[in-house]
Amino acid sequence: MTRKLLLVEDEINLGSTLQEFLETQKYEVHWAKNVKEAKVLFDQVKPKIILLDIGLPDGSGLDLAKQWRAERSDFVFLFLSALNDPDTKVEGLEIGAHDYITKPFALKELLLRLQRISDLDTGLEKFRDEIIIGNLKIYFNRYEIIDAHGETIALSQKECAILKMLFESSPEVLDREKIIHQIWGDDKFPSNRTIDNYIVKLRKWCETDSTQKMMIQSVRGIGYKLIIKE
Repeated sequence: MTRKLLLVEDEINLGSTLQEFLETQKYEVHWAKNVKEAKVLFDQVKPKIILLDIGLPDGSGLDLAKQWRAERSDFVFLFLSALNDPDTKVEGLEIGAHDYITKPFALKELLLRLQRISDLDTGLEKFRDEIIIGNLKIYFNRYEIIDAHGETIALSQKECAILKMLFESSPEVLDREKIIHQIWGDDKFPSNRTIDNYIVKLRKWCETDSTQKMMIQSVRGIGYKLIIKE
């Protein structure tokens, strides 16, 4: 299956190499060389995956990602950047990026990360309908949840995948190491603390519902479990 991918990269050699390589891997690649072109293609193509450089000639990829994420939640994006600053990486991930890949990188590494995105998406496909628990709503296939006040909250792919794992495991305890292995694979970035940070957003969402029909409980030294009351 061909998947629509938007590549935002101003380096001509790298951009042409990535486009040629990804097209051999069955991706439909649309290449933008600056923010202006990227905005046009984002609206026209409606990509499912975006590879986004940060330092662009007419703006910041971080600002562009924030704007796009405010408009839509049904896509996954990865930053490709020469910036190896930890604060920039954290900012990118907090916006909702699936990953942050530092240049230079191997094409095989990029392909493996894209394959992990595909694997996670496949796991979410069976959840196509609205799930209502108390005053909370879940839309796994749209990467969205709605809190008890009716506010729609966009989820990153990793946040959505963690919620799915909790949902499927309930009421059993979900081990942090299992989350890391299934969602991040062999990447070195994640730690137990990383998982805890992702849980904070999901827990705050649960806590908006005073009926407490759904709660995320910590299990000291192990992980988390999702409690759903009938």
